[in-house]
Amino acid sequence: MRSNMTTLCYIEQEGRYLMMHRVKKEQDVNKNKWIGVGGHFEKDESPEECLLREVKEETGLKLTSWKLRGIITFGTDKWQTEYMFLYTADGFEGEITDCNEGDLEWVPCSEVYNLPIWEGDKIFFKLLQERKEFFSLKLRYVGDELVEAVLDGEEEIK
Repeated sequence: MRSNMTTLCYIEQEGRYLMMHRVKKEQDVNKNKWIGVGGHFEKDESPEECLLREVKEETGLKLTSWKLRGIITFGTDKWQTEYMFLYTADGFEGEITDCNEGDLEWVPCSEVYNLPIWEGDKIFFKLLQERKEFFSLKLRYVGDELVEAVLDGEEEIK
């Protein structure tokens, strides 16, 4: 069984995020959505090891500067609860390569909300832009509908 722990990273450069349009896999919970890069932990990996490996695998880039910004708890009626370590990165080396999971594109931060993204992603994008401190966000979905969002264990924002 795959790990229910994942990483997700938004690499930032010149007011843009590196985003992945998930269009290449038929069986993909994120099919046709735009997300950051990342994935499931492998056996015995730390969050940072998973982050660095997934970014390298999906983009060809080696991160040189990153920051853990929050933990997102995803609950859903479709699969087991997932715990995602959310990072931003602003330093990297190398050239972007093709990815077998989707198309990579630099998207202006101000345009992210106009893309087909998950409703909960809009919440954590806002937190990434407005908050400097670490946050914990719980998102609960029924089907594809966001039915609950709780910030830092107490403030319901949905």
